[in-house]
Amino acid sequence: MRFALTLAGFCLSATAALANTPCGGPFSGFVGDLKKEAVAQGHDRKTVNTFFANVSKDQRTLKADRAQGVFQKPFLEFSQRLISSHRLNRGKSKGNQHANTFARIEQNYGVSRGVLLAFWAFETDFGGFQGDFNTLNSLVTLAHDCRRPELFRPQVFAALKLYESGDFSPTKTTGAWAGEIGMVQMLPHDILINGVDGDGDGKVRLKTSATDALMSGGKMLQHLGWQKGQPWLQEVTVPAKMDWSQSGLNTKKSTNEWASLGVKPRQGKLANLPASLILPQGHKGPAFLAYPNFDVYFEWNQSFIYVTTAAYFATRLEGAAPYNTGNPDTGLSGQQMKQLQRKLQSKGYDVGKVDGILGAKTRDAVQREQQRLGMPADAWPTPKLLSRL
Repeated sequence: MRFALTLAGFCLSATAALANTPCGGPFSGFVGDLKKEAVAQGHDRKTVNTFFANVSKDQRTLKADRAQGVFQKPFLEFSQRLISSHRLNRGKSKGNQHANTFARIEQNYGVSRGVLLAFWAFETDFGGFQGDFNTLNSLVTLAHDCRRPELFRPQVFAALKLYESGDFSPTKTTGAWAGEIGMVQMLPHDILINGVDGDGDGKVRLKTSATDALMSGGKMLQHLGWQKGQPWLQEVTVPAKMDWSQSGLNTKKSTNEWASLGVKPRQGKLANLPASLILPQGHKGPAFLAYPNFDVYFEWNQSFIYVTTAAYFATRLEGAAPYNTGNPDTGLSGQQMKQLQRKLQSKGYDVGKVDGILGAKTRDAVQREQQRLGMPADAWPTPKLLSRL
C-alpha cells in the first residue's frame, strides 16, 4: 500500500537531485557503477562483490510502481475498503495484546498507540503479509529506473550497511515492491537511523518481532517531527455556507478562528493548535481539522487519500465515532480525472503526472479554478467543474 517515499534524510529538490543522480543504461553497467561507488565510500571490495553478486532487474517491481490505481478511489470508498469492523476489532485486540510495548512507545517517543496500530494494519495487515519482493532487486531496479533514482539509490547503500552488520541478506531479505521491510514497512535508511531492538535480543528484527517493528516505527515518527500529546486529526461539522477557499492544507488557522466561522467538533473539544480544514470529498462530505502532527503523515506516505484514511483510522482505534458520510457531490471517474488534469495543465497549472489521482497539486488547481468560476472552492472536482472548464 505504501507510496514508499519516506526518505526524510534525502528530501532533496527532485529536479536538482535527478540531474545529479546516475540512472538508466545497461543494467549490468549500472550495477558496476554502484559497486565502484560503494568501494569509493570505503566498503570492502570483496563484501561489495558478494552483496551485488546475484542482483537482477525486477520487472514485477516496475509493474507495481506504475500500477497504483487504488489511490484513484475517493475517500469514502477508499476508507471503507480499508477499515472493516473486523480490522477495527483486530486493531483494538492487538493494542491490548501489546499494551506494554505501546506504553513504552508513548513514554519514549510520544506516539499514540492508534497511530502505529493503523500503520501496522494498513501496511502489512498486522504483519500477516509483508511482501515477497526481493528487497535488493527492487531497490536497485528503482534506482536504475529514471523516475525517482534520487530516492532509491541511497537506499541501496543503506542496505549494504545493514548487510555488513548482519541485518540484511541480498538473496533472502524480502518486503514490499519499493524496498520497505518488516511489519510497519521501513526502508533501509530509516532502519539504520531508527531501528530499535525493542525486545532486547540484540538484533533489530522488523519482520518477526512486533516489539522491534513498533518501537522502530515510533522512533521514526518522532524523528520525522511527531509532537507528544498532540492530536493529529479531528472530525468536525461545518456550516452549510462558508468561504470554502479557506479549506485545504495550505491554510492554517487557530481553532478560535475556525470556531468563529462555525466549525465545531463532533466529539470533545478543539485543540488549542493551528489547524487546517480538510474536506476529502468536498463541503458536503466528511470534514476534519488537521493538526500539526497530521503533516508528519506525509513524511511516511505522500498520498493524501492514504494519509487521511490512516489518520482517521487511528482516531477510530482510540474511540472516535464513525465519520458522518454526508452527501458528497458526484466525483469524477479515473478517465474524467485525467481529462481534468490535462485541462488544468493547458491552463498553466502544475498538476504533476496525469494519473487520474486527486493529489495535492490537482486539488490546489481545482480549488483555484472553482474560486475563479464562482463555484464552492472546496477542491473537490465534479462533472460540473469539468464541463465548465
